[in-house]
Amino acid sequence: MSAETTESTTSPTTSRSEQGKTTTFSNAPSKTATRGTTPTKRRTASTKRRTTPTTKRRTASALAPTGEQPRRSSGSLGTAKARWRYWSIMIGLIIASAAIALGLLAWDNPMPITDDGFWLIAQLRMKNLAVIAIVALCQAFATVAFQTVTNNRIITPSIMGFESLYVAIQTGAMYFVGVTAIVDLKGLVPFTVQLLLMVGLSLALYGWLLSGRYGNIAIMLLIGVVIGGGLGSIATFMQRTLTPSEFDVLAARLFGSVSNSDSSYLPVSIPLCLLACAAIYLMSSRLNVLALGRDTTSNLGLNHKFEMMKVLFFVSILMAVSVSMIGPMIFLGFLVAMLAYKFSDTYDHKYVLPMAALLGFVVLGGAYFVMKNLFYAEGVVSIIIEVIGGGAFLIVIMRKGRL
Repeated sequence: MSAETTESTTSPTTSRSEQGKTTTFSNAPSKTATRGTTPTKRRTASTKRRTTPTTKRRTASALAPTGEQPRRSSGSLGTAKARWRYWSIMIGLIIASAAIALGLLAWDNPMPITDDGFWLIAQLRMKNLAVIAIVALCQAFATVAFQTVTNNRIITPSIMGFESLYVAIQTGAMYFVGVTAIVDLKGLVPFTVQLLLMVGLSLALYGWLLSGRYGNIAIMLLIGVVIGGGLGSIATFMQRTLTPSEFDVLAARLFGSVSNSDSSYLPVSIPLCLLACAAIYLMSSRLNVLALGRDTTSNLGLNHKFEMMKVLFFVSILMAVSVSMIGPMIFLGFLVAMLAYKFSDTYDHKYVLPMAALLGFVVLGGAYFVMKNLFYAEGVVSIIIEVIGGGAFLIVIMRKGRL
């Protein structure tokens, strides 16, 4: 009995000791895991200690009032880099325009600049310089405004048939009157009549197609294409009936050339150009809204149809002045507008329109200088402009309209 009692009294002790050993053995891995995680905690703490000062410095620099980081604003040119880029390009274009103007006045001038004869010759050349400036302003402002109204960066006001009407008028005068008609069409009165015909046709087209209940600018553009194609076909038919000598005289008028202009046009063209350009520039904020579309424009409180009619009226005046002065220029406006949007890097017309005007003067003046002084082509500038502008148009089309 004592032995059994001893075994019974010792067995719980043994079991407890075994359980204790087992418990001690089972706790060993946890201690090992704790030891293993201690360096990780140290590395995490050290990493936090290393990154905390840098984060604080970055936060302090971002919140510092001195502004080491570039500041942005809600304006059209939001950053200092964008503003610096825009004004740098503008200054470069101004310098290039001044250089082209000086070259046109002084190139191949036989008299020294200190002589009075130099300024007499330069005064005679001022007429061509004024014509280039007027055409550049007309094409730039008209194309940018027209693309905004139509919400299309591909088409130009030429789609409305201004060039086709000009060709039809010149060809009809040659067909019905003869060679003397080309000479008779030069002068202030024929120039004014041609302006009134172009503006009247465009206003009739706008009023008819946009004032109805279902007026649509897409239908207006299609009608303009049809009218332009019809006038071009009639002009081509009349040209085939002309004699070779008459056709040669007419072909010289159908190319866009500065030599087609006359100094008698300036008293009418300069006020019309400046008035229309000033009106479009003052409507820059409204053009920004029109670019958002019909629904957004109406929601913002503007009468979309009325504003569109105003813009198209001034566009028709500018295009009529440009075409009547030097002839057809199909791709000049497209090239200038595309470069203006690319270089200005903004959609605000307050910045796009001046850059487009300077680009138009540089492109047109540079083409005139090259054709007149290097190739002796008497200022037929449409050759270079059509080649460069047509190539740029094809590139844009191949890129699916992404400018």
